[in-house]
This record gives sequence, C-alpha cells and structure tokens, in this order.
Amino acid sequence: MIVGSRKTLKKYRGGNITATFGTDLMLQGVTSIPNLLLKYYTGMGITDEEMMLILQILRLRMEERILYPAPELLAEYLGGGIARVERDLTSLLEKEILTVTQYYDESQSCILSGYDFEPLFEKLSEVWACMKVKEIEKTRLLLEEQSSFKQVSNENFANLVRNFEQEFGRPLSPMEVEQIRHWLEEVDYYIVLNALRRAVLLGKHNFKYIDTILLQWSKNNLRTVEAIEEYEQRFQNKRIRNSLPAARNGNKKRDTAEQKKAIIKTLYMN
Repeated sequence: MIVGSRKTLKKYRGGNITATFGTDLMLQGVTSIPNLLLKYYTGMGITDEEMMLILQILRLRMEERILYPAPELLAEYLGGGIARVERDLTSLLEKEILTVTQYYDESQSCILSGYDFEPLFEKLSEVWACMKVKEIEKTRLLLEEQSSFKQVSNENFANLVRNFEQEFGRPLSPMEVEQIRHWLEEVDYYIVLNALRRAVLLGKHNFKYIDTILLQWSKNNLRTVEAIEEYEQRFQNKRIRNSLPAARNGNKKRDTAEQKKAIIKTLYMN
C-alpha cells in the first residue's frame, strides 16, 4: 500500500550516461541506517537475510511511503523468492523485532496497517546498554590498574631514592633523582637496584658507572634479575674453562663474594 507516493521524474536528454546516472543517484535519495543497528544486529538475533529484509522495508517506507509492503514486492529486491521473504517476515514478527501497527492517514482519512520499527529500536537500545555497561566496567578496571601501577611505581621510586642515599651516604641532587626516575621508565625496579649493588660492591659510588651497567644489560637484552645472573654465570664458567688448572684450583678456594666481585669488575670495568 502506498501512502502519499510521489516520484520526481526528469526528462532524459542525450549526453554522458555517467552524468545521467549521477543525476539519478541524487534524485533517488538515500536511506539512512543507524550505525549501531549495523554493528549490533547479530547480537539481537537477526540473521543477515533478515537484516537485508529490514533494510528494504525501511527503504520502501522512506522512499516510496509504503508502510506495509507485500512479500511479492519485497521479493523483487531480495534473493530467495517470495517463500524466503515470507519465512523471514514471520521470523521477525515472532522474535518481536517488527510488529504490525495501525496508522492514521490524514490525507485519505483512513486507518492503514504498517510495519512498526519501535520494537527493533527497543531491542537495539537494550543491546547498546549492555555493551555500554561492559565498556564502562572495562574502563573502570583499566583506570584501577593504572592507579595501582602508578602507586607501585611511586613506592619503587621512593625506595630506590632511599637505597641510593643510604649507599652513597648523602642526599641526592635533583638531577640524580631525575636520573633514577628516568631509569624506572626504561627498566624494572629490581634491575636498577641490582645495578646499584654491583656498583657499590666495587666502590663505584657514581651514577655514570651504574648507567654503564644498565646500558650493557640493555644491549644484551637482559630484562630480569634471573637473566642477569645467568649472563654472569656463563661468563664465570667461560673464564674457568679458559684458565690454567692452577688458576682453576685457586678460583675454587675463593669465597663467593670475591668471585662475584671479580666477575663484576671484569664485566663492567671495561
């Protein structure tokens, strides 16, 4: 059934067929489809075929003012024939995606039947609300994680400053404090702490030497304390294999602290 159907036709004149197509493209207008509907229709239990049917019903209403298109008319624009259209229409009505409502036509002073899209958009709003709740919850958890990480980072920074001041036996300068902050942006807290301990073991109470150690670890892709210890152990084993028997026996007599100091001195003093 057509309500107030009116088409504007343009007299064809010879010329560029592409330009003619462009003119007709503009005169035929467009059907506006909400992006949220295209995004969430599968979550509403609507199949691809049913979605195409909904789009054609919307187009016929907006373009030709047909409120209640017959299956035969809809089948002209869809694949599958009349039987498929009737089956999909029945499915949409049973799922209460669409309903049939009575409309009053003032121009003809009569009551007309037509498809009602209100249930469709009610269900869409419910799906949207659920997705929005999940999005808000995800954002909340992310903010909590960032807040927790920031708190841990601040604690680690304060602990490192205290460790440096205790080992150096003096307050740190503002530039030294900023250097520690910069290190924490690049590597883990325990990596910086271990670099400090190695420097102190050799009596190197300066930031340049610690930076040299961190740079060497970075070049060797040593990102954990375990990886650093394995790296130093491999170096020690290589030294033992390359040394003379007398030297190996001497190394065995050294205590662990002296061995550690010798390894660190050889690795990081060059």
